[in-house]
Amino acid sequence: MNDDDPVSAAENDSAEPVADQNSRSTRANSRAGTVVREPIVIGGISIEPGQRRYVDLPLPPLYTHTSVAMPVHVIHGKQHGPVLFVTAAIHGDEINGIEIIRRLLATKSLSRLAGTLIAVPVVNVYGFVSQSRYLPDRRDLNRSFPGSEKGSMAARLADTLMSEIVAKCTHGIDLHTAAEGRANLPQIRVDLDAHPDLLALAEAFAPPILLDSHTRDGTLRSAAGELPLLLYEAGEALRFDELAIRAGLKGVLRVMRHLNMLPANKGGDKKSKPWLANNSVWMRAPQSGILRSRIPLGGIVEEGVILGYISDPFGEAEQAVVSDVSGVLIGITKLPLVHEGEALYHVATTASTKSAARAVDEFRLEYEQPLIKRLK
Repeated sequence: MNDDDPVSAAENDSAEPVADQNSRSTRANSRAGTVVREPIVIGGISIEPGQRRYVDLPLPPLYTHTSVAMPVHVIHGKQHGPVLFVTAAIHGDEINGIEIIRRLLATKSLSRLAGTLIAVPVVNVYGFVSQSRYLPDRRDLNRSFPGSEKGSMAARLADTLMSEIVAKCTHGIDLHTAAEGRANLPQIRVDLDAHPDLLALAEAFAPPILLDSHTRDGTLRSAAGELPLLLYEAGEALRFDELAIRAGLKGVLRVMRHLNMLPANKGGDKKSKPWLANNSVWMRAPQSGILRSRIPLGGIVEEGVILGYISDPFGEAEQAVVSDVSGVLIGITKLPLVHEGEALYHVATTASTKSAARAVDEFRLEYEQPLIKRLK
């Protein structure tokens, strides 16, 4: 069995010879006076310094007697450093993060990793299989943290992630997309009132927008407590968005370099400074009907500008959707069929749109132009 073979948390006998070999090496290094890292234990599996391991964390089975497990990929570097978790698909239909993690694990520079990377590409396995945001009991996993060992299915899954992964880490990045039928501009969300030290980490990720938003109860962000955690939002559910994926991968690698987990780029890293928004507002439908949008995602809006029009199928009763604030359009509905009161446009607010426009333009130059050239 090589280092990349899957290992079940319930069957770890096959890892023992490797562990014994590393134990002998550890004792030899100790006698030589070298400070060595301790192994990290995930799901009862001991991963030695310098090893990569797949670990399957057992979850409640289906009523068909089908076993279910949360897949975890652990890279335990030989050098001391932070322990970073990267999670995706806490909402089972938000799949961009899965591809970000796949590309992250294929990055060659991980061979020089200092510290530990714990990647969990599919947290909500149940929702992922059914292409749903929710668990089979219709609970939202990201409203169920920190969970409970004896609670609902959502509570038990949340407890497994907290006890087996989060509790053993020093930093975290949680990857999300917008809910089904909506799209988000790439952005990092942090609560700077509770965690002012997160600003440097968020700026290292270098998204176009940093949204300073209060932490919601029941979320992974809330349950993480003092652990520095970045929330990345980009793209839409059940779709791969190449720009969002590329920006997410580059952002994770930048954070790892910022934490000295990876060596710095030889040529340096030219990244733009994100624009910090301290508030955001949803513009809602003034009537039911068919929506025609005028402003694209990432567009700069001024107070009073018309974002779109809603009309009935005959075009007789038409009403404009007007922005109440100035800012950047960071979220938008993708469904043109809307009901009165429905959230349509998410605007991160600002008194002056110049710095916001510059941040968005620099982001597009970094990611959209190379993508267009590659597609040609």
